[in-house]
Amino acid sequence: MKKEQVLKCQFSSWYPQFKNQTIRSIVLPLPQNVKDYLLDDGTLVVSGGDNPSTHAQDDDSSGDGTEEIQWSDDENTTTLTAPEFPEFALKVEEAIGSLGGSVFPKLNWSAPRDANWIAMNSSLKCTCLSDIFLLFKSSDFITRDLTQPFLCCNDDSPDPNLQYELVLRRWCELIPGAEFRCFVKENKLIGISQRDYTQYYAHISKQKEEICRCIQEFFKKHIQYKFFDEDFVFDVYRDSRSRVWLIDFNPFGEVTDSLLFTWEELMSGNSLKDDESEGGAMELDYPSFRCTNSNLTVQPSPYLSYRLPKDFVDLSTGEDVHKLIDLLKLKKDQQDDEDS
Repeated sequence: MKKEQVLKCQFSSWYPQFKNQTIRSIVLPLPQNVKDYLLDDGTLVVSGGDNPSTHAQDDDSSGDGTEEIQWSDDENTTTLTAPEFPEFALKVEEAIGSLGGSVFPKLNWSAPRDANWIAMNSSLKCTCLSDIFLLFKSSDFITRDLTQPFLCCNDDSPDPNLQYELVLRRWCELIPGAEFRCFVKENKLIGISQRDYTQYYAHISKQKEEICRCIQEFFKKHIQYKFFDEDFVFDVYRDSRSRVWLIDFNPFGEVTDSLLFTWEELMSGNSLKDDESEGGAMELDYPSFRCTNSNLTVQPSPYLSYRLPKDFVDLSTGEDVHKLIDLLKLKKDQQDDEDS
């Protein structure tokens, strides 16, 4: 995988060419101070009001465009400064409004799929800048975009200069069982995998050949020889009327999740075999199609490892009384030590 191939998969690189086949989106340049904030490991409070133009005027007590939050105890006071990005916040607010009031956010390549656990509704649906910041600052995927965009590239050329972008996509309620990842090598569609491979969807196994045919036709009509590379990965959504929509492009390499395939077999292209199914083998000119065939092969979500530690969850929800008692005892002992 070359750095040039990664650049070609940036959202703003391919969206103008394929905007009629995908979800309506708006791309905003990401200011350097916003990027710095997203990479700041400190605990910073983001006000993120719905009306940034009036927020600073009404609530700003410091007069310098920041909001000061006071945290007080008996002995001293600590002041945390909440960052404000009024011009950028206004552009984001206008973009969200033009897209219907709710958006799916991402950066040049990645979306914060590993951080949906932290949102109040456990969803990537955002209605304001503070929603986006909460997800982005909690996401390892976003941090990787900002710090290691050319991870797994094998060429020694200098890293290109990047203009980071906030991508806002009109929110659509997509059914996970209708999403598929497609692997293209030398402009040939060689493999299709169920996107949400951790779950069993009976309709996928039953409609395997029909799904494969629809995606193959979409690829030949809209994607083949039109993308800027001959090796790439693209995600699609097949709606209830069997219409296929483009969701995203990804580099053809290990930085992209191969799902039900392995990169070894995708790279070689010679050992791709379809899983056995009641419908029989696919036609020879069709790509290899893989899906989760039964409830016996259901797996846990790959994003579970990015969530909070179980002990923390148990304490916050009160599910483990003994842990709560231990914590209270520890706090009491600490207080006694301080008093003495």
